[in-house]
Amino acid sequence: MSTLLYRLGRFGHRRRRLVALLWLAVALAAGTAAATLSGPAVTSFSLPGTESQEALDLLDERFPGTPMDGASARIVFASRDGAPVDGDRRAIEGILRDLATGAQVQEVIGPFEAGLLSPDRTMALAEVSYEVGFPEMAEESKEALHEAARAGERAGLTVELGGDALEPEWAVGGELAGLVVAAVVLVLTLGSLLAAGMPLLTGITGVIVGVAGITAATGFIDLGATTPILALMLGLAVGIDYALFIMSRYREELAAGRAPDDAAGVAVGTAGSSVLFAGLTVVIALAGLSVVGIGLLAEMGLAAAATVVIAVLVALTLLPALLGFAGPRVLDRRRAPRADGPSRPGLGGRWAALVTRRPRATLALAVLALGVVTSPVAALRLGFPDHGTYPEETTQRQAYDAIAEGFGPGHNGPLLVVVDAAGSPDPRGAADAVRRALAATPGVVDAAPAQFNEAGDTAVLGVIPAGGPDSARTTELVETIRADVRPVADRAGAGMAVSGGTAVLIDFNDRMRDALVLYLPIVIGLSFLLLMAVFRSVIVPLKATLGFLLSLGATFGTLVAIFQWGWLEPIGVPPTGTVISTLPILIIGVVFGLAMDYEVFLVTRMREEYVHGTPAVRAVRAGFRHGARVVAAAAVIMVSVFGGFVLGDSSDIIQMGVALATAVAVDAFVVRMTLVPAVLALFGDRAWWLPGWLGRLLPDLDVEGRRLERIAGPPAGPPPDGERGADPVPAPAGDR
Repeated sequence: MSTLLYRLGRFGHRRRRLVALLWLAVALAAGTAAATLSGPAVTSFSLPGTESQEALDLLDERFPGTPMDGASARIVFASRDGAPVDGDRRAIEGILRDLATGAQVQEVIGPFEAGLLSPDRTMALAEVSYEVGFPEMAEESKEALHEAARAGERAGLTVELGGDALEPEWAVGGELAGLVVAAVVLVLTLGSLLAAGMPLLTGITGVIVGVAGITAATGFIDLGATTPILALMLGLAVGIDYALFIMSRYREELAAGRAPDDAAGVAVGTAGSSVLFAGLTVVIALAGLSVVGIGLLAEMGLAAAATVVIAVLVALTLLPALLGFAGPRVLDRRRAPRADGPSRPGLGGRWAALVTRRPRATLALAVLALGVVTSPVAALRLGFPDHGTYPEETTQRQAYDAIAEGFGPGHNGPLLVVVDAAGSPDPRGAADAVRRALAATPGVVDAAPAQFNEAGDTAVLGVIPAGGPDSARTTELVETIRADVRPVADRAGAGMAVSGGTAVLIDFNDRMRDALVLYLPIVIGLSFLLLMAVFRSVIVPLKATLGFLLSLGATFGTLVAIFQWGWLEPIGVPPTGTVISTLPILIIGVVFGLAMDYEVFLVTRMREEYVHGTPAVRAVRAGFRHGARVVAAAAVIMVSVFGGFVLGDSSDIIQMGVALATAVAVDAFVVRMTLVPAVLALFGDRAWWLPGWLGRLLPDLDVEGRRLERIAGPPAGPPPDGERGADPVPAPAGDR
C-alpha cells in the first residue's frame, strides 16, 4: 500500500497541472449538476414496521385528498387587556379569510367555529394546513402568515405564530465561523499563510464537491433537508485534518533533504497511508448507519461517508499538486531543523516522558476524570426538538408557551388514533366505542369526535393528553392506549394504531435499541479487524475500542449537563430539556470513526519508530514527539469547525455541533494523547504482539512504509529531529 501511494504522491507532484485541472473540472461539474438537477428536500422521515408509521400509512391510503406531508401553522390570538376575544371576532375572522385565499393553503380552521378558545376565552387558536411541505412553500405563503400576525397586532391583539411552516431554513452562515479559528491554528502550526492556505483549500474543495453531489442527487432521490449537514461538518473537518497530516510529513521530508517530488511521494506513502485507513474507519462507521433501518440516518450516514471519501481522495491527489506549485515556500524557516544534534524536547516530548514514566497513575487519573464527566448520563432523556426548545424571544416559542398556558400542555402534542374499520360490521359503532374508551382513559383531556373518510371505513380521532409532548405522563398514556384501548377496537372488529409526536418518539427509541444490537458489532468488528491489520497488534485495536467507549460516555454526560441541566445557559446555549433521539446512534458512528482517526495518526508514527528498531517505550515517546503537535492542531481545528455550528439557530444542529466538538476534544487530548501512550508504555513490547497464525492470515498493509526505503532511499540530509530513535529525555533504566 505504501509503495502504491508513494507513486500516487509523486505523480500528483510531477503532473500537478493535470491533477489541478481535473479537480477543477470535477468541482465545476458537481456545481453545475447541483444548480441544474437538484430537487426539493423532504422534511419527514419514516419508521417502517412501527405502529406510528402504520397509522400514517393508513391515513395516506384511505384519505387520498389529504396531503400527509403538508406544512401546518398555528396562530394564537390573545387579548392584551385580559378581556374575552369574542369582541375581536370580526377582526380575527377577517384575517383568517384573507389568509385562506393563499394559493398553497388547503384549509383554515377558525377558533370560533371549531371551539378553539381557552377556558377564560382570552385566547383563540387558529390552525392552517398547506397543500405542500415546508421546503416547497413559496415566500408569499410564509409572508402571508407574518402579515396575518401584523394585521392582528394592528387590531389590538397579541399574535404569535407556530407550526412547521415557520421552520427556519438551514443555511451556511455563522456555522463557518469555525473556519476562522481553523485558519489561525493552521498559520500558527505551519508558520506561513501559504502553507496554512493549502489544507483550507483542499478541505473546502472536498466539501464543495461532496455537498454539490448530494444536492444534485435530490433531483433523483428523496433526501432530507438535514442530510447535507453532517456531510458539511465532517467533510470540512476531516478534509483539513487529512491535508495537515500529509503536509506536515512532506515538510519534514523536504527539510531532511529529499527532492520535492520524492518528499511528496514519501509523505503520501506514509502519512497518506494513515489518512487512507483513518478515512476508511470513518466510512465504515458512517455507512454502517444504513443497517439501522431508518431512512434519515442512512441518508445522513451515506452522504457523509461519500464526502469523507472525497476528502481522502483530495488529500492524496490534489494536495501533492498544490505542494508542487508552492515549492520550498511551504517550509517554516523559523523552525528550521538544527544540524548540530537533537533538538530540545518540546511540550509534546515532555508530556510523553511524564505519561510513560508514570503510566499507572496516568491511567487512574484519566479514567477517574472521564468517569466524573460521564456520570450525568444516568439522567439522559431522549426526545425530538419542538418549538418549546426555541429561544424565548422567538414567536414560535411564545406561541408554544401561550398554547400550554391557555389550553394546556397537551395541545402542543396531540395524539392521533386511527381506526381501521374496513372489516367491522359497524364502522361508526367501532369508532364511537374507541372514542368512549379514550375519553375514559386517565390522562386524556379530550377525545375529539371521529372523522371518517369518504368510504366510511376509516376514522381519525384526535386525543389531547394532559401532559406535554415530552413528558413521562404522555409516554405512559400512549402505552396505556395501545394496551387497554386496542382490545375495544378488536372486539368491534376493527384495527387501531396510535401516532403523533410522542408515539413516534417511543417507536423511534425502540427501533434505536434494536438497531444498536446489530450496528455496534458490525462497526466495531470491522474496524477492529482493520486496525489489527494496520498495526499488527491485538492490544492496540482493543485499547482503541475501550478508549472510544470512554469518549462516548463523556460526550453524553456533557450533553446532559448542557442541554438538560442548562450549565451553559449563562453564555447563551439554552437548555432543551432532552437530547435529540437521533443523536445517540449518529454520534456513536461518527465518534467511533473520528476516534480511530487520531488513533491511526498517532500510533502509526509510534509503530514506525518501533519497526525501525527503536525500543518500545522510546518508540512511544519518539512517535508522540513527531505527531503530537500536528494531532493537537488537527483536534483544535476539528473542534473549531464543529463548535462553529453552535452559532446556528436550530437546536438539533447545535446539539450535534456540541456533541462532536466535545467528543473530539475528549478523545484527542485525554484518550489518544494521554491514555494511549500510558497503555503502550505499560505493555511495552507486548503492545505490538500478534499471534503468528493470525499474522499470516491478515494482509501486511505496511502503513509505516518499510518498503519505501527500497524505492525512495534515505533522505540526503539529517532528519529534522536528529538521529532516528534518539530520546531527548533520559529514560529510566527499566525503559532502556
